[in-house]
This record gives sequence, structure tokens and C-alpha cells, in this order.
Amino acid sequence: MATSSVSKGCFVFKPSAKKKKKTLSLESYFVQGCEDAESSEIRFRLCQELWDEIKTDTEVLQDELNRTILDSLLDFTRKCSSTRQNSDWTSQMRASEIPTAALMLGVNVPDHDMTFQSLSDMLKQSVSPHVASVQAKECGALKHLMKKVLERLMDTVVVVDDEDEEENVETSPRVHRSMHCSLGILCDWYTARTKKSPTGTPGKKRSSQVRDEQQQPPVVIIFKDLEAFNPRVLQDFILICSQYIDRLPLTFIFGIATSPSTIQHMLPHSVSSLLCIELFQSLSCTQHLATVIDKLILASRIHFKLNGKVMQVLIGVFLYHDFSVRNFIKGLQLALLEHFHSQPLSVLCCKKKQALFNVTQLSKPNLDRIRQLPSFKRYVEKQEAQEQVNLMTDDSHLKEVCQQLIKDLHKYHKNYYPILRCLHTLTSSLPRYPLGKQIRELYLICLAKNVWENEDYQSAMKLVKMLAKGEMVSLLQKCVEILQLSKSKKMKNALVQLEELLAKFKQLDTATEMTPTVEASIPSPIKNLQKKTDLFQLQKTLLEMNESRRAKRLSPFENLRNEALEFIDNLVKSHLSPPESQPLYEVCYYSSSATVRRHLNATPRTSIQAALSNPYYYLQNDSLKSEDGTVSNTAPDICIAYKLHLECGRLINLYDWLEAYSTVVSAAEGNDQDSENFGKVDEVKQYPFRKKYFSQIILCCCCLSVLLSE
Repeated sequence: MATSSVSKGCFVFKPSAKKKKKTLSLESYFVQGCEDAESSEIRFRLCQELWDEIKTDTEVLQDELNRTILDSLLDFTRKCSSTRQNSDWTSQMRASEIPTAALMLGVNVPDHDMTFQSLSDMLKQSVSPHVASVQAKECGALKHLMKKVLERLMDTVVVVDDEDEEENVETSPRVHRSMHCSLGILCDWYTARTKKSPTGTPGKKRSSQVRDEQQQPPVVIIFKDLEAFNPRVLQDFILICSQYIDRLPLTFIFGIATSPSTIQHMLPHSVSSLLCIELFQSLSCTQHLATVIDKLILASRIHFKLNGKVMQVLIGVFLYHDFSVRNFIKGLQLALLEHFHSQPLSVLCCKKKQALFNVTQLSKPNLDRIRQLPSFKRYVEKQEAQEQVNLMTDDSHLKEVCQQLIKDLHKYHKNYYPILRCLHTLTSSLPRYPLGKQIRELYLICLAKNVWENEDYQSAMKLVKMLAKGEMVSLLQKCVEILQLSKSKKMKNALVQLEELLAKFKQLDTATEMTPTVEASIPSPIKNLQKKTDLFQLQKTLLEMNESRRAKRLSPFENLRNEALEFIDNLVKSHLSPPESQPLYEVCYYSSSATVRRHLNATPRTSIQAALSNPYYYLQNDSLKSEDGTVSNTAPDICIAYKLHLECGRLINLYDWLEAYSTVVSAAEGNDQDSENFGKVDEVKQYPFRKKYFSQIILCCCCLSVLLSE
């Protein structure tokens, strides 16, 4: 194909229809590049099953979180529809206004699409089939807004001018011809669709009224991103709709990300007075994230786990970039896929019964990988000399030990999360939140090191000792409710002991708490001091006072409180050790935070420079490998031009640049050993510039100038 001119070089030439690429399945993509090909199929199946479980739990959780706000919106639209049928004065006054629901969704904009999709589906199912959703990017002018609303309500193509009409009439069989796109056409269409059938009898007044309400459903228009709309376009649309409110039962839903004052800033009083606005507040994104972490991360039934650094990356992206729970779950999916793809021992990251069976099927290379795990090495160092030899040489003995370690790891997770929630319950309401207000903050502390060695933990325990009886009993009751959900034997024993402590707290009465202490019966040494005394006598007296205070008898409540805190402290030290302390924790925990950060926090300029400097990084073609500091003649043209540009410094001579480029490319066109490989790279990966490179280099220069000027 001739590409002698610059203009032809700008086009992308599609491959011929004869060459059909084979589409690989998901399993084939997963298997490619796996370190252990034997277990790749099993790992793919486990990964898919685990992700399906997480996806199902996410959808159920999303429905539960949106149920309250969506039910409120459905009731609002039903109420507005029934209000128009009443004949009292208040209803008639409201009928002259457009019912509007201001839905506060928060700044987690990527998650709004799921909410509006669920809202639209529920409205169509239970309230009205006439629902239209519009976005600001497709409604830059009033005619575009009117066109989108009419098309989505009437399910047809609406043309605006003569040119569009002539083009669309030939191509589209369903065209509603309209020189001026107006709501009058929508009113006529709505009247025809909701025309009452003369089947009701005069004697049944109540049934006919219900039938009228059913035959006149509201017309709901959803503005997904109100802040992004042009205020003038929105004002004109509302003014037009207000003229047809007596013929068309309109209802607006405004999706607001910032604050309700946005409506006042965008709409003047003359326009906002035409709306009957009611505010609806959805769950905040941080509360949504806390629920997701509690259900998906802090759950022993989900065997895949994230270490502290990966958790910090995902939470950091959420807090400092998009506030999107949907993207947080996508990051979790990425970590899940990377773990099962890059870790051959992830074949043990599954249910206990399946994991124990997979241990018996481990190959010799995988057993050697277990011996190389840092956690297993620490475990071996703690064993006796003969046991160490057996673990490092006997494969059958190693499998038996690994089965026991897998059981211990599952028990560890079953005991870990209930105690974590109990500790969070006790400390989340303390002043200044020493261990964090959200459970994710406490979880990150526990993942990093022993939480009881933290200074914040010591200060939190001191603050808990200052709680009153009612507060202490309430917190312990919540801990009892948490432990009741656990099926672990150790947690059941802890539950029995905690219930006994709680029963003792409830048996205390006010008189017992107010029992006078020994301090009241001991005469104060201060009264025995003389007016003039020496330093020795004063020191002696102060020591006596200190000993008397130490000998003070604690009240029954203080004794019980200290006993309860000691019990909680023992549970924390027994079950909240970091995951790194558990042998074989690597099979369940994903720890490559750099990989997650590189995929989620991609910097475009850095990626472009990496692609231009080292094309092999993305193209993965062996012929593109080159030593550092060299310019390979097999590289794409733009990569050669970029490397030559880097050698020239800040100021560049265009003639020298072209000559250097000509020299490098000419080496590829001669009898160079890489010329055959170059032909393959040129055919598949790069633009056809080589044949007439002196004209096409101008395009390379233009591309580089654009890239480097950003």
C-alpha cells in the first residue's frame, strides 16, 4: 500500500477481512504468563468463584444501602401523582408547581450511574413507564435538551431542523417530524397514550378514581448531574415546562453532588418558585466504604486478604482522588486477579476443605516455594533440629504440617475479626479517637504491628477506665452481640465469660458503688503537721500520704471495670497479632502495593515517556530490546525521534535532528542483522513512515512537540 504522502501516513489502515484474529477466552489470557502452568487452571477457577461471590455480595449490599433513599423517592413520585387528583385548595396550589426531588448523592460521582440506573428501573416498574434521564454533556443547548427528553420519553427519533430531517427520514423508520421541538407534541402523545376507556360505571366512584390515577402516571425527568448543566438552558427548560404543567404531570429529580444551595445559585427566584422542592439525602461515601470494608474485607468467609500497604493504597485513592466505592471494589478485583495470577501458592487460598485437599496435590516445585516463604522460614527456625531437617527434606511430612498450618490460619481469621470489632466498639467513641474513628483505621494499625505495643492503645485503655457504669455496660453489651455472631469455640468461651462480667455489672446497685473507702477512716497526716517543721518531717509525711492513697480500697464497680478491661486486653494480645506472624499467610494475603499503585495511579506523562524511551515495556517484542543509552533502529519512528531529541539537550537543531534520524533509519534499510525483525515490527506495531521518512519525520516532530509541551 502506497503511503508516500504525509496525509496518507496519518490514516490507520484496517487489516484485510481475510485475516481473522482468534479471540482468546478469559482462561487463556489468565494462563498466559503464569509461573506455574500446572495449577493455573485451578487458580483461575478459584479466582473466578471468589470474584463471583464478592460481586454478588456487592450487589446485595448496594441494594440494601440504596433501598431507603430509593423507596423514599418512589413514595414521593406516587404522592405527587395522587395530589393532582385531589380537589382541595392546597392540592390545587401544589398542582401549579412542578414536583422536584433534590437528591443529594455526594461527590462520589463515578458511583452515581448505578444509583440512577436502579432508580430509573424501579420507577418504570412500580410508578410510571415514562422516565427519561439526561446528562449535561449531551444537553449543551435548549434544543438538545428538548430533543433528548422527547426521544427518551416517546421512544422515537425527533428531528430539529430541515437538514437533520432529510437525513433521518431515509435512514430511520421511526421519525417524529417536528420543525420546532416542543412539549406540545409530548402533551399530545401523552394524551393519546393515557386516553381513558369508557368502561367505568357512574356508581363506582372510588374505583374510577383509582383507575384515573393508574391511567395518568407521572412523567419523570432525571437530571443526573445538575451542577454541570448550563444554568440558562435549565432555566428556559423549567419555564417552558411550567406552561404545560396542567396538561402534563411532570416530576423532576435533580442529582446534586455538592450542596442544596446549588439550586439557588443556578436558578433565580422567578424560576425556583415554579418548583416544589423536597430534599433527599443519601448515605455518605465514607459510610458506604465502611460498610463495604466490613462486609468484604473484614469477613472470614472471604479468604482473599490485603496487607496493610495495599489497603493504604486503595483507601488513599478513595480519599484523595474520587471517593468512589465502585473504583475501590475494582481495585480489590485487580489485587485479587494479580494475586492468583502471580502467586502459584494461591491454590491454597480457598475454603478449608478444598485447601486441605489442594495441599495433598502440591507438586515438588510448589513445596519448594513453601520452604522459601519468609513466614515458613520463621516457623522452621522455632522448631527443634530434627523437625527442621524433616520439614526441609521430607515432602510428605511437609504436607502434613502445611495442612495443620492452613487449619490454624483459618482459625486465626475466625478469631481475629470479632475481637477487632470489639476493640473498635470500645475505642471508637473515645475523645480524640486514639485508635481511629473508622474501623479501617484500627485495622491498618493492627496490620502494621502488635496493637497493644502502640502508645495510642495504652492511652485508649486509660480513657476506657474513666467511663461511667452506664457507658461501660452499653459497650460490653455491643461486644456480646458481636461475639454471638461468631461460631469459633474460643469466641464462644469468650462470650460466656463476657456475659458473666456483664451480669455482675447489672447486679451492682448505687449503694454498693457509693461505699465509703478506707481513706475516709484514716486520719489525714496533714492535720498532724506542726506549723514549723523540718524537711525530713515533711518528706516522711508525704510518703505516708502516698502509701495511704495506694492502700485505698477500690469500689466494686472499679474492680469489675478493671477485670473487664484486663479480659479485653488478654483477648487482644491473644488474637490481634499481625498476619505476618502466621505461617503461610502469603497464600491468602496480597502484598504488591507497587503493582496496584501503578495500575490505579497512572501518570500519563510518565507513561508516555516510558513508552517512548523503552517501547519494549509495552509492546513486549524481543526485537525492541536495546542496551541503555543506545538507539535501536528497530524501534518505532517516534521512539527514535524522541531518543535523539533527548541527546540534543534543551536547544535542538532541526537539520542535525533530521540527519541523525536519517542515519539511524538507514541502518535498518541496509543489510543489518535486525532488518528482518524490523520488517515484522514495522508491519505490526508502527506507522508506515520508513519508506519516505524525510517527509514523515515532520509528523514525528509535531507529535513530539505536542507531547513535550504538556
